[in-house]
Amino acid sequence: ARPTVFANVTNDMTIAREEIFGPVLVMIPYEDVDDAVEMANDTVYGLAGYVQGAEDEARKVANRIRAGQIQVNGARPDFTAPFGGYGQSGNGREWGE
Repeated sequence: ARPTVFANVTNDMTIAREEIFGPVLVMIPYEDVDDAVEMANDTVYGLAGYVQGAEDEARKVANRIRAGQIQVNGARPDFTAPFGGYGQSGNGREWGE
């Protein structure tokens, strides 16, 4: 499959609301970090996410997002950590509770 980028998306659009498996990138503009975190958590899903930025600030933002795993600045996933999501993305966790 070829990568697809959707730009100028709003958080109420289907492409932003549904759990899409890609390669797909959805770009949603935001006002500030609080707005971005609010949008990230405004979903019935929460399998994984990604935060890019200055290391200390990116970690603070990552800690505020409700998702099973958050990668920060290209860090590799920890395959020994419990795996699972939030909401409709997680019906339990591997190797954890």
